[in-house]
Amino acid sequence: MSQPPSTGPHRDDDPGHRRPRSGTEPVTARSDLWLRTLLSSVGLPFFAAAAAALAWWATASGLHDSPSDRALSVLAAVCGLLALGAAVDLVVLRRRRAQERAARGREKRG
Repeated sequence: MSQPPSTGPHRDDDPGHRRPRSGTEPVTARSDLWLRTLLSSVGLPFFAAAAAALAWWATASGLHDSPSDRALSVLAAVCGLLALGAAVDLVVLRRRRAQERAARGREKRG
């Protein structure tokens, strides 16, 4: 006799779950938040600086220079998107840590 999905160790009504579990991953599976934070913290200034440098180089290059101003502009845009992705990841990680701290505080109180 099987248990209903809302009971047992795989509760779907847990406020920490965004959607019902559909796979066989462990209940405690988590990403390495500190590694993501480190990579995003290093990647953000690196890619922002690379985007700025490549954009400056693109504006300073002439018509017949190699690499072309178009190629440099594309590389600057790619670096800008990577910097934006790192910034968004840092915001998500900060919010997730705040939610975890709040949940731990609720567990200690009640």
